[in-house]
Amino acid sequence: MAAAASSEEAVKAAKVLMVGAGGIGCELLKTLALSGFSDIHIIDLDTIEVSNLNRQFLFRQSHVGQSKAKVARDAVLKFRPNINITPYHANVKDSKFNVEFFKQFNVVLNGLDNLDARRHVNRLCLAAEVPLVESGTTGFLGQVTVHVKGKTECYECQPKPVPKSYPVCTITSTPSKFVHCIVWAKDLLFAKLFGDRNQDNDLNVRSNDDSGSKTDVFERNVDEDLPQYAQRIYDHVFGYNIETALANEETWKNRKKPYPIYIRDALPEDAVQRNGSSRDHKNEEHEPSATVSLGLRNPQEIWSLADNSRVFLEALKLFFEKREKEIGNLIFDKDDQLAVEFVTAAANIRASSFGIPPHSLFEAKGVAGNIVHAVATTNAIIAGLIVIEAIKVLKGDYQNYRMTYCLEHPSRKMLLMPVEPFEPNKSCYVCSETPLVLEVNTKTTKLREVIDKVIKSKLGMNLPLVMVGATLVFEDGEGLEPDEAANYALNLEKVLAELPAPVVNDTKITVEDFQQELKCSINIKHRDEFDEEKEPDGMVLAGWSGPVDKQVNSNGDKRSVPSSSSADDIDSTAEDIPVKPGMKRKLNEILESQENFDALQNQSDVGSSSAQVVEDDDDDIVMLDEDPKQGKKKRLQ
Repeated sequence: MAAAASSEEAVKAAKVLMVGAGGIGCELLKTLALSGFSDIHIIDLDTIEVSNLNRQFLFRQSHVGQSKAKVARDAVLKFRPNINITPYHANVKDSKFNVEFFKQFNVVLNGLDNLDARRHVNRLCLAAEVPLVESGTTGFLGQVTVHVKGKTECYECQPKPVPKSYPVCTITSTPSKFVHCIVWAKDLLFAKLFGDRNQDNDLNVRSNDDSGSKTDVFERNVDEDLPQYAQRIYDHVFGYNIETALANEETWKNRKKPYPIYIRDALPEDAVQRNGSSRDHKNEEHEPSATVSLGLRNPQEIWSLADNSRVFLEALKLFFEKREKEIGNLIFDKDDQLAVEFVTAAANIRASSFGIPPHSLFEAKGVAGNIVHAVATTNAIIAGLIVIEAIKVLKGDYQNYRMTYCLEHPSRKMLLMPVEPFEPNKSCYVCSETPLVLEVNTKTTKLREVIDKVIKSKLGMNLPLVMVGATLVFEDGEGLEPDEAANYALNLEKVLAELPAPVVNDTKITVEDFQQELKCSINIKHRDEFDEEKEPDGMVLAGWSGPVDKQVNSNGDKRSVPSSSSADDIDSTAEDIPVKPGMKRKLNEILESQENFDALQNQSDVGSSSAQVVEDDDDDIVMLDEDPKQGKKKRLQ
């Protein structure tokens, strides 16, 4: 009874910050309100889209285009009118959400969908010494983790999964999976035709035209009508480029050869001429659509080669007829119907050439947009677990903190797997003071490269400051004097060894982000040469929790193919079960060691009744139900 009373008091007195008002956020706000929380603040940058309505139940059709945070507040106040909900339609990385802002809260609850924002919130919570409850879902999978400074590991103590990448040569020359064709169609062909043509692109732009009048086949001739241009592009990318690839016989010794496809092979000439002009299928919809024009209304139908060819020609024509002003600036968007139609058709035609089974428009959109369809029930389960952990945090019930994983299939009659938190990682550069090591050629590498590739990209700093000893060599942010800004701009273009305070072998530099109140040291090790394929950045950072899935590069280029752990349409990215560097102590051990170090030294029992996650050679979760010293493992299937 006393415990229930203390829980109720803790909840009523709490001031809570929610970051994210999407799938998890809607469920979480509802659960918080119904659990007795009376002072809730919500930050969310997004506006409501039609695709949100199937699971983000606080929103309705009439809300499309409005702020998620504000509409969620209004919806909850209808059934809990006496509580205080403060919405912020803004980016959590805005400068106004600084450490002082975070200090006013008793706990922060995350429902974010990207790694960058999560790292930012983690650092602010560490600086403000405010507990963080992190969460995520991917389809039927989900997790909730608790992060308390000094007591548990922080969000960045363990490496996080990143999108898979494929070698450029696979994408351009030897695709073997449909996803390879999607990446080719989206990142190469679509970008070349409709995006910034000045960007590097691995498509072959040379034609077999002996006249030599055109260096880029994708440039449209002045006297060329749209059907002629579309057919020429079709023949070049699906016909001539395949023939060119076949000329390299060495490539196909152990591979199945593709076959070139020309428009004459896929469509009769009369069908090409009347493509999309049927009066039976007029496109009267607001947004241009090739499938509507052609009468292909079923998105789950797998099109024939002829249908894919018709969609390709029609979509290209519609882009130039209806959206000509956008050409040159377009970037593929999964919510752009015409773009999805074009990419699906192009990918299917290329797949046909290489003997890869075609996919429907619905399936191709999922691959191209990296969509893992959200499950509302998973969101509800995770939201409930967040609130349970938040109440424990507010009560100071450290002994009972749990990281909980939601499984797709029950294992040993368990759908939810609770795991005791782990201690902080002593080598984490975010929550410990362990210096990093950067191997770099100090004689050829510019300061700009280090800032862009390491400090901003890998370390996630937004407004970095760089010091060499007592010398400030770079600072980013507002409020700089013009002469200071000019001086730092000059330093950016200098190689490390030629900076006002030279950076050479064994130099120690300090990098800091005042907004995140994060500071770390980097020891520089000079290295003359790097492997261009394995180390495309020309530098190697050690001591940093890098990606779980190693990216594959070719000639320094990367083509990211998203994995389910970073999908666009999931409500919040559920990271893979962290890979632990060996057996680590549980939170209750840490607390006991603080209270009685001598007693811990003699302790032989580590609380074996709880499940623990340990390292294993595979990515499976391993549970220990008995004393870990006995090494008895049970794998979750």
